[in-house]
Amino acid sequence: MSKVMRVFCSAVILGCVPAMICAQEAAKSQAAPPSQSNSAAAQAAQAAAPAANPADVSSPDAILAATYDTISGPAGQQRDWDRFRSLFIPGARLMSARLAKDGSYSVGPISPDDYVKRAEPYFAKNGFAEREIARKAERYENIMQIFSTYESRHDAKDAQPFARGINSFQLFYDGKRWWVVTIFWQEETPDTPLPKEFLPAAR
Repeated sequence: MSKVMRVFCSAVILGCVPAMICAQEAAKSQAAPPSQSNSAAAQAAQAAAPAANPADVSSPDAILAATYDTISGPAGQQRDWDRFRSLFIPGARLMSARLAKDGSYSVGPISPDDYVKRAEPYFAKNGFAEREIARKAERYENIMQIFSTYESRHDAKDAQPFARGINSFQLFYDGKRWWVVTIFWQEETPDTPLPKEFLPAAR
């Protein structure tokens, strides 16, 4: 995500939900016990996502590898966006910590569909290859958070990356497959170099 997302990720302002919709949702929640209603809604939303290749979502390793793979490729190569979308749970968000000229930071969350719309024009003209070089992970039952250190190149064969940083993945396991819930990242700068604990171990 990283450098590409910094290029075309603008702030997304979420509008207020109309009162009528709020009232309708409240009525639905009163019609059934909250646990049943929420469970049915979650299952319906997940079923609406593009079908995933089971190999892509079988483990945390697999879903991270698939995420990096789907956004990487030479200039002009059409990405498999259905595969990309299939990795994300409905309602998932992608966002970066963006540095402003005054030294402050902000966050602009977007959806996987927003990412696709903004990425396509860039990928049509630019090569982009991103890979993981180090990882720190923690898991509790069905939830997992991963600090995935990345390197970005215009071509996978480039000797040096043009950007590095950390993608923070939040993952969810529903008992059958893994889902990406959030990808939140920050790019390395001269003033904020990556600490050694987030870099590959010296050999």
